[in-house]
Amino acid sequence: MRSGEKLRGRTTPSSKGYQNSMTRKGIYAPEILISGAFVTDHIILMENDIITDIVHRDLLQDDIDIDYHDHGKLIPGFIDIQVNGGGGILFNDDPSVEAINAIGVAHQKFGTTAFFPTLISDDLDKIEQAITAVDTAISRGIPGVSGIHLEGPFLNKEKNGIHDACKFSTLDKNKVALLSSLSKGRTLVTLAPEMAEAEFIVSLVAAGVVVSVGHSNATYEQAMQAMAMGVTGFTHLYNAMSPFQSRAPGVVGAAFMVTNSFASLIADGFHVHPAALNHAIKTKGVEKTILITDAMPTVGATQQDFWLGNQHITATNGKCQNDDGVLAGSCLDMASAVRFIAKRTDYSLEDAVAMASLSPARFMGIDDKMGEIKIGKKANFALLNKDLNVIKTWINGVKCSHS
Repeated sequence: MRSGEKLRGRTTPSSKGYQNSMTRKGIYAPEILISGAFVTDHIILMENDIITDIVHRDLLQDDIDIDYHDHGKLIPGFIDIQVNGGGGILFNDDPSVEAINAIGVAHQKFGTTAFFPTLISDDLDKIEQAITAVDTAISRGIPGVSGIHLEGPFLNKEKNGIHDACKFSTLDKNKVALLSSLSKGRTLVTLAPEMAEAEFIVSLVAAGVVVSVGHSNATYEQAMQAMAMGVTGFTHLYNAMSPFQSRAPGVVGAAFMVTNSFASLIADGFHVHPAALNHAIKTKGVEKTILITDAMPTVGATQQDFWLGNQHITATNGKCQNDDGVLAGSCLDMASAVRFIAKRTDYSLEDAVAMASLSPARFMGIDDKMGEIKIGKKANFALLNKDLNVIKTWINGVKCSHS
C-alpha cells in the first residue's frame, strides 16, 4: 500500500464511541514503540491532535485515512529541555516568536516535537523579553514550544563554562517574580544553590518553577540541602559542577545519592565519556535520566560558527568550542543523542527513546500530555529508518516538512 491509502477491516471494541470515522486518521508503521516495547502490525488512530486508539491492523474500522509506511520504527517524539538555538539562530540574540519558530523547525527534522527555548545567562531585560516571546509563541500555537529554560544568570563563576560571568547576579524577591512570570507552559531554571538564599529557591519551587542544579561548585551538603528545598534536577550532569571525589562527593555525588531526582546528560561523545554515561544511567535509572542537546545555532544549519556575546564559537567535526577550546554547548540533535546511547552504551534503543521523551516529560510535569505513544496523549511521533535516522516527524498529528 501507498501512504494515504485506506485500510479496511472491522471495528475493534475499543473504538466504540467514535462514530464519525471520516474525521479521524491513522498512522501505520511496521514497528511502533508502546509501553517500552516495539509491537508489530498496529495502527495509531488520531482525532485532531490526540491519540484515540491503537489497534491491530486486522481490527481496523472502515474508512479511516491511513498514513501508511512500509518500513521504519515509529516512536514518541523527542522532548528537548535545553535548546539554545538551531537553524542559524541563537535564542539570546533574538528572543522573539519568529526565532522560536525557526529554532523549532530546525529541530523537527531530528524528531524533536517539544522543546524549551533556553536562554544562556543574560541581563534581566533579556530574560523578560524571552519569557514574553515564549508566552506569545505558545498562545499562537507555534509547534512544539512547551515552555522556557533559563540557564542562569544565578550561577557560580567558578563553574561558568561558556557563560559570561559578568552577567551573573544574585537571586532576590523581584527576580523570583520575573522567573515565575510565564503564564503558559512550564519554566525550568538552572541555578547554583550555593549562590542563592534558601528562601528564594523555596519561593521559586512554590511558584511552580522546576529548579535544577547546574554550573555549581556546591559541596555535597549544599547540593543535598537544595534537594530538601524542592530542587528536582541536575543540569548536564558531570559538566560544570563539582565532581565526585572520595572525601568531597560534590554535586555529582548528590545527584547519584538522591534517587528521586532527575539528571540530564549530553550524549555527544565530547561532554561525557561513554563509561560515565553508563555509570550515570545505571545509578539514576532510565526513568530519571534525561537526554538533552544543549544545541547551538549550528544544529540544522549550514553555518559552522557563530558569536556568543563577544566569544567566537566554531563547530568542528560536531564539537562546539570557543577559541580557547572551551566547550560551548553542542552541535547535537536529539536523534544523534539517541543513536549514541543505543550504539555506544549498554542501553537499548527503547531505553534511549525513553530518556529522550518520557523522562523529560515527567521531569517537567507534562507527562499527562506527551512523552509516550498512549491513548489520550498528543499525537507526537518520529519515524526512524534502519540506521535510526529520523525520516518523518509529526507534531499534534500534523506531519512536519523536512525540507
